[in-house]
Amino acid sequence: MTHPRIRRRPALPGRRAVAVTVPVVVAALLAMAGPATAAGPVGAPGVGDPYFPLAGNGGYHVSHYDLTLRYDPDSGHLDGKAVLTARATRRLTSFDLDLSGLKVTGLTVDRARAAHRRDGQELVVTPRRALRKGQSFRVTVTYRGTPAPVTDPDGSLDGWIPTDDGAFVAGEPQGAMTWFPANNHPLDKSAYDFTITVPQGRTAVANGVLLGRSTKHGETTFRWRQSEPMAAYLATATVGRFQVKQYKTRSGIQVYDAVDPREAAAAAPVLKKLPSVLEWESKLFGPYPFRAAGSIVDRAPNVGYALETQTRPVYDSAPGLSTLVHESAHQWFGDSVSLTSWKDIWLNEGFATYAEWLYAEQHGGDSAQKTFDALYATPADGELWEFPPADPGSGANIFGTPVYARGAMALHALRTAVGDRVFLRVLRAWADLHRYGHGTTARFQRLAERESGKNLTALFRTWLHTEGKPAAP
Repeated sequence: MTHPRIRRRPALPGRRAVAVTVPVVVAALLAMAGPATAAGPVGAPGVGDPYFPLAGNGGYHVSHYDLTLRYDPDSGHLDGKAVLTARATRRLTSFDLDLSGLKVTGLTVDRARAAHRRDGQELVVTPRRALRKGQSFRVTVTYRGTPAPVTDPDGSLDGWIPTDDGAFVAGEPQGAMTWFPANNHPLDKSAYDFTITVPQGRTAVANGVLLGRSTKHGETTFRWRQSEPMAAYLATATVGRFQVKQYKTRSGIQVYDAVDPREAAAAAPVLKKLPSVLEWESKLFGPYPFRAAGSIVDRAPNVGYALETQTRPVYDSAPGLSTLVHESAHQWFGDSVSLTSWKDIWLNEGFATYAEWLYAEQHGGDSAQKTFDALYATPADGELWEFPPADPGSGANIFGTPVYARGAMALHALRTAVGDRVFLRVLRAWADLHRYGHGTTARFQRLAERESGKNLTALFRTWLHTEGKPAAP
């Protein structure tokens, strides 16, 4: 994500229908459940994230979402049907889904009506029969209402954000639950199908590959498929009046760009560079992890950020080249390799920010060392040193300057310590070993030590875990 916390503060040099295999560590976290009751074991209302304790749910894994939506931008009304294909990771007499604000009009588990109740953002489901450990099951939820964004701890909007011609849909970190019932934490990644109907003249853009579109009775229906696993917060269903361009890159990636006509002139020179940016990043980080790419350039002045929605980042206005590089790098770091905890978000934002530095260095701009030095020269009481990147302290800080800029500085310090050849090998190995999976700061340190043959404990402690401005490197 590129975010006002970074991009629009006083300038510093310069906020993703197949089964998915769940890593053992993820399955263990998803298996968490609440205490046994007289009725039997229940799924936990969250996966235990320290910053968003109700995010996600315990006791099951969703392998596939099939979302059918009808949205009227004029009234703001949404009708939805979500079919979740899941597997119980323990015996369950009930389980939770994350859903905020919308009215549930029907709910079944394996085609049998199931009892349900609302508890804040939790939709608590009690199937007619308890689910066995390892049992596959299907949940169908129909719902309707006027979706509205949530306000994040830092005051920004997140989720289904209305615009003057549709909706800007960006779900980091909480917003997926504003428009579909979800297991809403990056630990649970799934495949997706989207069927979105909007008034004729509007375009609905989601993740992955466009399977088809059809128009009748004054409405147009778009069908999208995201086959590779994706965290719920990376899903989008952005709606607007867009100019659309489709093409394939030389490596066969299907590109779909949707641009608000009011942003088209400013966006065109930057979007033209997307194939070369993806090619450059593929040489550094390894093969592009998805079959589709592209951009959604909206006009959403009340948003203030861009987001790396999987395969197709969404921009609130025409992006600059550095923002395009940043959001594209997230396809490797954040989308393919996902978080296990929001506390580790520097693994997303620090990596994407450092990709900006590398791109500038190799395309006639400042060297990464020069950018590092300029940042280090900022006062010790400045925002860059407010908290360590690997411990932001709360959800209010996860898009703060230290996560982005000091996170990138940590990577540059690593590069300086191990040399360019080993450093790039570490980046490629990280993207390859955890492709479509998850990572942690501790795993990244172990990988860097293995590839370099060095003890890097002091470096990681200094740049990622220590409060305040480090001593001169």
